[in-house]
Order: sequence, then C-alpha cells, then structure tokens
Amino acid sequence: QVLLVESGGGLVQAGGSLRLSCAASGRTFSRGVMAWFRQAPGKEREFIARIRWSDGSNTYYSNSVKGRFTISRDIAKNTVYLQMNSLKPEDTAVYYCAAGSILGFLPQSYDLWGQGTQVTVSS
Repeated sequence: QVLLVESGGGLVQAGGSLRLSCAASGRTFSRGVMAWFRQAPGKEREFIARIRWSDGSNTYYSNSVKGRFTISRDIAKNTVYLQMNSLKPEDTAVYYCAAGSILGFLPQSYDLWGQGTQVTVSS
C-alpha cells in the first residue's frame, strides 16, 4: 500500500514563505501526475498545482497562486514539494497532495490522497 504524507505546514505572517513536502511510502511509487489541492473551511477543495512525475514537466498552476507557488519533485526521495512565497491570508487552508494518472484539475482525477497539512497565514 502506498501512502502520501504531507509535512511543512504551519503559521506564517503575510508575505512569508513555507515549503510543503509530500512523501510517498510503501510499495514502489509510480504515478503519472502529482498535484496539490487546498481546502478552506466552508469551501470546496481547490486545485493549486500539478506536475508530471516522470520528468517534472507539464507543471500548471491555478491563477490564484501563479507566480508565487512552485511545484517540484525529487524522484530519488519519492517526494513532491510546494514552495509557497508571498503568502496571503487567503492562502489559509488545509493543503493536500494527491496522485493520479491524468493531468486533471478536479479532485476526481486523483485516486491517492495525503491526510493534509494546515497552513495559516496571519495578516
């Protein structure tokens, strides 16, 4: 069984930075696409970024984070990262990593999820 475990969340002031990590453990990890989503209280789960696992290509970002967040992966460590800069209070949410087979934007496109990590940005 493959598990995804996020880490790196926390409390940060507006304008600050955080780097989230998502480590895959278990059987040999092989997924076509890795993505980050977030969910704020009372809101639907929102797509943030995605990356093709095999070669790090096809990165794509939502308009809300483009230019501030960067997704990357390290195959040797079975880990995907989300570098978050210039954080805003509206970035406050639980952040989830997900794995899937297609380059999708919807949660339904991904079949493996982590437990989430809380990011809180104070003003």
